[in-house]
Amino acid sequence: MGNTVTCCVSPGASPKMGRARGAAVGAAAGGGGGGLGAAAAGALERRGTAYREITEAESGDSDPGGGGGEGPHLQHISDREFPDDLALESNPSDHPGASPIFLSKSQPDVREKRKSNHINHVSPGQLTKKYSSCSTIFLDDSTVSQPNLRSTIKCVTLAIYYHIKNRDSDRSLDIFDEKSHPLTREEVPDDYYKHDPDHKHIYRFVRTLFSAAQLTAECAIVTLVYLERLLTYAEIDICPSNWKRIVLGAILLASKVWDDQAVWNVDYCQILKDITVEDMNEMERHFLELLQFNINVPASVYAKYYFDLRSLADDNNLNFLLEPLSKERAQKLEAISRLCEDKYKDLSKAAMRRSFSADNLVGIRRCNAILS
Repeated sequence: MGNTVTCCVSPGASPKMGRARGAAVGAAAGGGGGGLGAAAAGALERRGTAYREITEAESGDSDPGGGGGEGPHLQHISDREFPDDLALESNPSDHPGASPIFLSKSQPDVREKRKSNHINHVSPGQLTKKYSSCSTIFLDDSTVSQPNLRSTIKCVTLAIYYHIKNRDSDRSLDIFDEKSHPLTREEVPDDYYKHDPDHKHIYRFVRTLFSAAQLTAECAIVTLVYLERLLTYAEIDICPSNWKRIVLGAILLASKVWDDQAVWNVDYCQILKDITVEDMNEMERHFLELLQFNINVPASVYAKYYFDLRSLADDNNLNFLLEPLSKERAQKLEAISRLCEDKYKDLSKAAMRRSFSADNLVGIRRCNAILS
């Protein structure tokens, strides 16, 4: 590109709109298995049309390369400055270097537990906790690529519990309010917004959805990513009045983006008998718009949330199921390690050959190291 400044967005165009258009294309392609619903699909098309109209209106010419005088000054994407509230480094759901929000929410309770254990001389660990030794090695069956479903759901619901318990305020939106959009036919109490749900209540709600829809543990981690991204982008809080619908919307979207065979909105209506498809479509459309159609979850962000959930479980004595390392499993792990080692050796040799391609003109000489 050199010194030529080229871009498809004018200087005054909104960074949100630019990112939303690219992400909207990914959303339309990623949700193909289950579809995003008629309302969400229409929103995608209208958003793309509005983006093109705004861009053409601001540029003053629908043809960027049209003749007749100088064209409008276009700013390169890399030269554009994002506002502080859109900085990726401050958003843990977008940037792998930022700590997840649920960790900071859980710290007051963790410090209080440690202080109480210290005063009462209580051991911080459970008496049944197993530790590895020279004779026995204990391993769990949860890995970053294949997490344990039950343990992962417990960790994710624990993170949601701390979000609700240690929230800053009660900012919410009507689309997520359970009084305005009830999930059941039972009358919602007038003081429904005053009582925080406990961890078991949240776990039963999420476990029921995952069990009925046959969702994976990876989907639970992506659900938490979308939930924290919604709270950051929309500047709202998850509280007793909206936690069920926010969690449901995050699960609905995560299942469509992550799973190859996504669950349709009408399938969730079979699980939650009293909710309508129109309500599900409307909630999904609002969820996507509040996320600015940014449904991408980088592998580094996914891995960060997985390991931080493990840390949260350890701080709360929520241990993963440990089993002694058997001879058969040790052989499998050794075989996998050898395959990975051979693969990396082949890749390093290929990279070395490519790096020496320009040195063949004078030849390559390798000297033996002399140790003295």
